[in-house]
Amino acid sequence: MDAQDFADVLSAVRAFVRERVVPREEEIEETDAIPADLRAAAREMGLFGYALPEEYGGLGLTVGEEVRLVFELGYASPAFRSMFGTSNGIAGQVLVHAGTAEQKAEWLPRLASGEVVGAFALTEAEAGSDPSTLTTAARRDGDHYVIDGAKRFITNAPEADVFMVFARTGGPGGRGVSTFLVSAGAAGLKIGPPDAKMGQRGAHTAEVFLDGVRVPATAMVGPEGTGFRTAMSSLSHGRLSIAAVCVGLAQRILDETVAYARERDQGGHRIGDHQLVQGLVADSQTEIYAGRAMVLEAARAYDAGEDTKLGPSCAKYFCSEMLGRVADRGVQVFGGMGYMRGVAVERFYRDARLFRIYEGTSQIQQLVIARSLLR
Repeated sequence: MDAQDFADVLSAVRAFVRERVVPREEEIEETDAIPADLRAAAREMGLFGYALPEEYGGLGLTVGEEVRLVFELGYASPAFRSMFGTSNGIAGQVLVHAGTAEQKAEWLPRLASGEVVGAFALTEAEAGSDPSTLTTAARRDGDHYVIDGAKRFITNAPEADVFMVFARTGGPGGRGVSTFLVSAGAAGLKIGPPDAKMGQRGAHTAEVFLDGVRVPATAMVGPEGTGFRTAMSSLSHGRLSIAAVCVGLAQRILDETVAYARERDQGGHRIGDHQLVQGLVADSQTEIYAGRAMVLEAARAYDAGEDTKLGPSCAKYFCSEMLGRVADRGVQVFGGMGYMRGVAVERFYRDARLFRIYEGTSQIQQLVIARSLLR
C-alpha cells in the first residue's frame, strides 16, 4: 500500500470511529454487543484483515502502519477494536508466521473478510503469566491428535469459528507445546458462558473446554514442539498493537477531560483555570506524547528486524500503565461526575484496567525487559 492509499485509509477510519462508533458507545455498554451495522461497516472497510497479507485479502499493513491505524481505533470503546483485533493479531499471526500454505489458504481469506472470527486459546487456570506450564494435552492417535484440557479468559470464544489451541505434545516446558487449528463445531469442544467482567462490555471472553477433541494431524500449525515459540512471537506483535490502543484511548480520555475542564464552572471560574487541574492535564499530555513516540519507534525497529521483543514489551508496559494514570486523572478532574455511570471517563476507567493484565501483565513485561538486557 502506497503512502497516499494508507493516508486515505487512516482518514476514513478516523472519521468512521469518531462519527459512527463514538456516538454508539453507550449502546455497546448497555447491550454488551457491537451493533450489527457497525460490524458490517468494519468488514466492508477491511478492518478484519488490516494486519493480514494482501495476498489473502488483508490490507497488508506494516507494523508501523498498523499502530498508526490502531491509534485511531483505540479512540472508541475498546470492544470495537477487540471485535477484529484477535483475528488480525495473536490468532491471525499464528497462521501468518507458522501456518502451512494450505492452512493459510483455507483460513486467512475468511479471517481477513470477517467471514470467520479467530481465537487464541493459550491461557489456562494455572498457566497464565507462564504459559509454558500449560497442561492441555494432545496425544497422537494414528493420523489424528486427541486434545483434552481447558482454557480460560479466551477472547472471542463465544463468537469464534476457529481456535488456535496450544497443547502439550511432549515433555515439560515450552519445547513440549504444539499449536492446533480447532474448528468451533468440533465434537468435544464446549464454550462456557461469557465472563462477567469489570469493563470492556461488548468484548467477550469465556472458558473453552476440550474433551477428547479429535483433529487431523494436518491441523497442527508449525512443526511439533514449536507452539510456545509461535505463541511468544504472536504475543510480541500483539503487544505493540495493545500499546497503540492504549495511546488512542488515553488521547480520548484527555480530550474528554480538557473539554470538561473548559466548560465546568466552579465558584465562578472554569476549573481549567485552576493550576492544579492544569497540572493533571499537562501530566497526561506529556505521557501520551511519550507513549506515542515509543510505539512509533518500537514499530519502526520491528519492521526493520532490529528488535521484535524488547521494544514491544517496553511499549506495552509503559503505555498500559500510562493509560491507567491518564484515566485516573480524568476521573479526578471530573470530580464527583467522574464516578457516575453514563459518563465516558468512568467507563474508560474500568475499561483501561485490563490492559495492564492481558497479553502479558506489567510484571511479565518487567521480566522480559530486564532479562533481555541482562542476558
